[in-house]
Amino acid sequence: MSQFRGPVRQRGAIGLMAAVTLGLALLLMLLVVDTGRLYMEQRKLQRVVDTAALEAVSRGGTCLPGLTAASYANQSATRNGFTVDASNTLATTCGTLLTPASGLRTFTADATQASAIKVVASRTVTTSFAGGVQALVSGTPTSLSTQLNATAVAALPVPPVAQLTIRSTLVDVNLLNGISSAMGGVPINLTVASWNGLLAANINLLNFMDQLAVDLHVTAGNYTQLLAADATVGQLLQAAATVARLNGATADVQLGLNSLVSAVVSPTKVHLGDILNLQTGTTSSALNASVNALQLVQAFLELGNSKSAIAGTIPVSLLGLGLGATAKIKVIEPAQFSVVGNPALAKLAPLGANRIYVRTAQVRVLVSLDLSLVTNLVGVVTSTLSVVTGLLGLDLYVLPNPNLDISLEAGGGSSYVTDYTCVSDTNKSLTANTTTTVAELRVGRINSDWASSTSPMSVTPLTLLDIRYAGVPFSGGGAELRIDSPALQTSASTTFINPPKVGLAPSDPPYTLTASNAIAGMTQAVNGVQLILHTPTFSPGLLLAAVFNTLNTLLNGVISLLTTTLNSILSPLLDNLLNNVLNVLGIDVGKIQVGANLSCGQPGKAYLVI
Repeated sequence: MSQFRGPVRQRGAIGLMAAVTLGLALLLMLLVVDTGRLYMEQRKLQRVVDTAALEAVSRGGTCLPGLTAASYANQSATRNGFTVDASNTLATTCGTLLTPASGLRTFTADATQASAIKVVASRTVTTSFAGGVQALVSGTPTSLSTQLNATAVAALPVPPVAQLTIRSTLVDVNLLNGISSAMGGVPINLTVASWNGLLAANINLLNFMDQLAVDLHVTAGNYTQLLAADATVGQLLQAAATVARLNGATADVQLGLNSLVSAVVSPTKVHLGDILNLQTGTTSSALNASVNALQLVQAFLELGNSKSAIAGTIPVSLLGLGLGATAKIKVIEPAQFSVVGNPALAKLAPLGANRIYVRTAQVRVLVSLDLSLVTNLVGVVTSTLSVVTGLLGLDLYVLPNPNLDISLEAGGGSSYVTDYTCVSDTNKSLTANTTTTVAELRVGRINSDWASSTSPMSVTPLTLLDIRYAGVPFSGGGAELRIDSPALQTSASTTFINPPKVGLAPSDPPYTLTASNAIAGMTQAVNGVQLILHTPTFSPGLLLAAVFNTLNTLLNGVISLLTTTLNSILSPLLDNLLNNVLNVLGIDVGKIQVGANLSCGQPGKAYLVI
């Protein structure tokens, strides 16, 4: 065996090892060079799409007619040595960037938007050595070319965002069950503790919308689709209840929301977009704002009532009424939450598509009174005049239709952003134009389609007394009642200095706009009831002249009685309408309180996001 271990027999071993090592080194060098070539090609392609996306966004490219975004991207790619041909492709897509609660950014294509632009490129290169060897070993067909792909999404910096809120006055929670039952069309009986809990709690708007998207099976983050999706009031309340529970709301708040979910089961379909309008392309970060839980609940009930074909019935006990009285409520326009949007866009057209606008609910309340049951007018007036009218051959009609209608149309207070400044988060301002509307009061006979949100309101006189000769109305005198107090508006502009960021409590104290003598004017319209008087026009003849004079004297007394009686009925009724019903709905007649939030956003140029 020793003959194989001598130096002579091992002279070629080193050479063989050197050859193998050199061959392996050459192979590895080939792999490194080849892989490096592909890596550099991929990096060059990625730089092309990164630069193209940034340029398309920075230059304000869009995908609307004209295709400027694609043009800007192609120009940038050409300057960086990338030529579009059969082997090299470049695709540009416009859209928006959405960041749901999970924090994972996603690009949503939308040709009408350009807050984010996506560029995708592909380049065909020679297949790598390693890829060819793998194809030979695996027995698959060998391709001499490989396609590289690169994607980049660039977006503009986060814009400034602003929000307005209309504050409800502190309500009497003891009255909320009655009004809420009327709005929802079902009995609602929450405890005072639950109502107080809702009044003190807030719900995150972003969390609510994400939860509602899950409940309605809408694509997460697609808020435009969510706003237009069919939902019931119960589903809106359920999403709010889920968010409140996940966010650790108090037991009273959770119990109150769960009770509302169980009670409100109307199948009527509504759209969230009817009470919340988002600016086109609004980012999810801008929705990270809070809304008051009670206002949110009221807005849902008002939204359902506005879509309902019938008006809700108010318990007459809230108005201090009894036998022969009915009261109904109908929402003509539900309350509108302020869009959380870019004040720069709102400033360009304050009442345009990108407005930042908020309003109170516009409601109509109709009270119908049967005067023949509420008062003894018929008997007193008839006994006073019947003898004289009989002698004169006149026909006497006292309250031929005793149903008196009182309609109060209130709400309509609104505010919208007109200007802003954003030097920094400690040097900023937000300007808003605010309008408050004094309620419109109508007394008499209201048109039958009173609850319609499209038909105009009309009021005709209620006949109190009609004395006829030969069948001619009011020929022997009479009186009618009609009040049509027009709605008056007061507007003013205010500037909020350094309002809190969006997501925090709005500016405190809020801006308050009050119409002059609003309540006094309405009360005067009732307390100073002016009847429509008709003097006798027939000629009684000489023999009955004295009787005719007696009739005129009696008419004066009867008119005075009618005026006093109506004042005693209408004045306290109006007070209860203003102080009970409207305040519970967050409507303070002739007065509006507006709060503001403003975040200055993110300065700088466009940046890569994906």
